[in-house]
Amino acid sequence: MEYVTAVPHPRSEAAGAAWAGRRSLAVALLCGALGAAVALLATRQRWAEGTATVAGGAFPLTAKGSDVTGVPAALAIVGLAALVAVFAVRRAGRLAVAALLALSGAGTVAAALTGASDGSALDEKAAEATGDTSAGVAVLSHTAWPYVAAVGGVLLLLAGLLALRYGRLWPAMSGRYERGTARPRRPASGVDPDRPEDLWKALDRGEDPT
Repeated sequence: MEYVTAVPHPRSEAAGAAWAGRRSLAVALLCGALGAAVALLATRQRWAEGTATVAGGAFPLTAKGSDVTGVPAALAIVGLAALVAVFAVRRAGRLAVAALLALSGAGTVAAALTGASDGSALDEKAAEATGDTSAGVAVLSHTAWPYVAAVGGVLLLLAGLLALRYGRLWPAMSGRYERGTARPRRPASGVDPDRPEDLWKALDRGEDPT
């Protein structure tokens, strides 16, 4: 009994790769844009709150994410720029930009989680309000916004990993926008290289018979 092994057709493999490229591209664009927007939005919200005691009593203090750390917002902008730059480069350049995108996401996550328990920004505000450099904040509490920023970083990281894995299947900017790109010649039609009269006619029309 003979066994026949089914060999996948090249066209089906190419179609499957193209479909995977389109799907990964859509997911990466969605994750990257959404992740950057979420991280930027979260850094503008209240991350920490507490009270400072002065001679007149206690008054509340609050600190936004940008007061605690500016790293998540900066990395979110870098990640968004890298997501756009992925389509402007090819091969090794695309891998490098994809790696930068992934690192931006990872850095956003790390910075957001570190700032989730940081109370130094409120301590600085308390020192400014009281005029006492040793003043601190009592009843310190944190909100969930640092973790929202971390979620944005995870989305950026996912976009970078998709770019690293499937970026070679994604389209790039058209070559006509690249400096120094020569316009392709149009092949001469209806020219028989074995017939000298056809060659002369092609030359008279301004075509390249070769």
